[in-house]
Amino acid sequence: MKFLVFLGSARQSTPPAPARLGLRVARACVMHFQRHHPEHSVELIDPLDFTLDAVFKPHFAYARGAAPSDLQVLAEKISAADGYVMVSPEYNHTMSPALGHLLNHFGSSSFAYKPSAIVTYSAGQWGGVRAAVTMRSVLSELGCLPVSAMIHVPKAQEAFQEDGEVMAGQDALRWAEYLGRSFLQLEWWATATKAQRGLIDPHKLVKDFKRDPSQRNAPG
Repeated sequence: MKFLVFLGSARQSTPPAPARLGLRVARACVMHFQRHHPEHSVELIDPLDFTLDAVFKPHFAYARGAAPSDLQVLAEKISAADGYVMVSPEYNHTMSPALGHLLNHFGSSSFAYKPSAIVTYSAGQWGGVRAAVTMRSVLSELGCLPVSAMIHVPKAQEAFQEDGEVMAGQDALRWAEYLGRSFLQLEWWATATKAQRGLIDPHKLVKDFKRDPSQRNAPG
């Protein structure tokens, strides 16, 4: 199966120190998959690797084949994936603007009928846990329902090295078990939903909302 790890940070400066703290957490997630689930492919989606127009225009607003290349590439990656890992810091008790901006370029039909896992982090003691509460609603609306087990990483600068390895002095086995609880759930649901999508195309059973607002309106 294919999994995408979305990094919810486009920051390149301090604070927090070290800069791009979330990249460590995202790399730790990728590394866990590579070591414990090598039969699957996993890819890190970094907002800095994609150029998005300054004026917001989502992928579905373009005529077919007319979307900017970066947007089209990411749309194809999202469509091909079987599950998602969403990594975010906490901003004003919610998910990061960088992650929201990136995800909002795509309609729910791109993510729907697949599972997701929530990973939050901070430089302080709370690990971004309050952001995770709001992320449940956003991911549910996108149709990639989050698994119940979440991952919260307080003092991430003390937990993971820049390459995603566990810091010296940390209990690597405990971290593997902690990450594994969520990712095993993600793998289980991804296996189930992929099998069911192979039997029945859900997009043919329930029509996706497209351009016409009347498609969202209740009868009457």
